[in-house]
Amino acid sequence: MADAASAGAGRRDLATRRDIEVLLRRFYNEAFRDEILAPPFAELASHGLEQHLPVMCDFWETVLFRAGLYRRNALTVHRRIHECTPLSAVHFTRWLAVWTATVDQMYQGPVAEHAKIHAGRIAAAMNRRLTGVDDPGRPHRSLRTAIKEQPCAF
Repeated sequence: MADAASAGAGRRDLATRRDIEVLLRRFYNEAFRDEILAPPFAELASHGLEQHLPVMCDFWETVLFRAGLYRRNALTVHRRIHECTPLSAVHFTRWLAVWTATVDQMYQGPVAEHAKIHAGRIAAAMNRRLTGVDDPGRPHRSLRTAIKEQPCAF
């Protein structure tokens, strides 16, 4: 796989809610087919994206553009998933790898970089809060290091 800088060459930055929706659709398409991510995403895949997508667009539009649309607690939803399909650092590492690769394939620029950085923070925080496992010192860095060691190629 090409490195992140060349993967997004010639691509524009994330700029609109529609950009976020297109990114999320591609991301979920990859996640549903991924051997590690498919089990925790099974219920979402079976019920379809159409109800979930507006919520995720609200979340990422709030994160990236300060839209103030997302007012839910993401940890609550992920706790329910964790109860059905126990999540581990392997899941969060893979989620981050697929997210990063998808962003890099589609967009480049400061907002795209922010989407990847924030996703790393989310992955580390969710892992820590759901599993109680925290890499001594820097969980964000350990997940990012794992991504570099096992990049996602599709």
